[in-house]
Amino acid sequence: MTDFATPFKLAACAEMLFTDLPITERVREISARGFMVEIWDWTRHDIKALKATGAVFSSMTGYVSGGLVDDAAIQDFLTSAARSIPIAQELGITRLNIHGTGLGPTGLPVTPVPVVTPDMWLKARDTLSRLADLGAQHDVTFVLENLNTAIDHPGVPFAKAEDCLALIKAVNHPHLRLMLDLYHAQIGEGNLISLLRRCLPYIGEIQVADVPGRCEPGTGEIAYPAIARALYDMHYTGPIGLEAFAQSDSVLALDRFRAAFSLSV
Repeated sequence: MTDFATPFKLAACAEMLFTDLPITERVREISARGFMVEIWDWTRHDIKALKATGAVFSSMTGYVSGGLVDDAAIQDFLTSAARSIPIAQELGITRLNIHGTGLGPTGLPVTPVPVVTPDMWLKARDTLSRLADLGAQHDVTFVLENLNTAIDHPGVPFAKAEDCLALIKAVNHPHLRLMLDLYHAQIGEGNLISLLRRCLPYIGEIQVADVPGRCEPGTGEIAYPAIARALYDMHYTGPIGLEAFAQSDSVLALDRFRAAFSLSV
């Protein structure tokens, strides 16, 4: 009989699962099933209550507002990132997730950027360099997440994984890494295993959901078992987070997620 086990560190997003429960109960449900926990905007949560759950947290949003390219937004971005660091430390989080600009409640950019100019690239690089230095001072890593602009986040600058990778390479700092979201990458770029190979040295964490629908693996077109095998063969050792809605049941979603990233041994 063949045994199956996951060689990966798995996490799940409490913002998208068990949504009929308060956030602390969501965290407990996820943690009780052996997963680390991801959260988004920390300002909406009781941090002491989250810590009291005893859960192991994988990542959280590492800024509250601002963006990478506009002068006023840059200062806001860096200030709110600095405010986020003590919260992350209280929860034991070392990866703080960021985007090209602030996102509103529905995921749309607070300030859309229809065209990214060369000057914006330079400002984004310099801002991320300052952010990485801030991370080094406090022993945390900021992870820049790719997003898709076709469905969920139109108007976000530096949305593609290749854009994020280019910025991270340009900064070249160990406290700035890539939050590679394969759901967004499938919509925006595709060719996921090749993308993983190119990004591998710069990945801080991987997030997953299936396409279409943004539900758990096994509900759409992405061959996540093949991706799991490829990541294992690449010797990837970082966390993999389920940032997905449950197609029907959150417990089933977590079971499907674990199964997709379990390999025969």
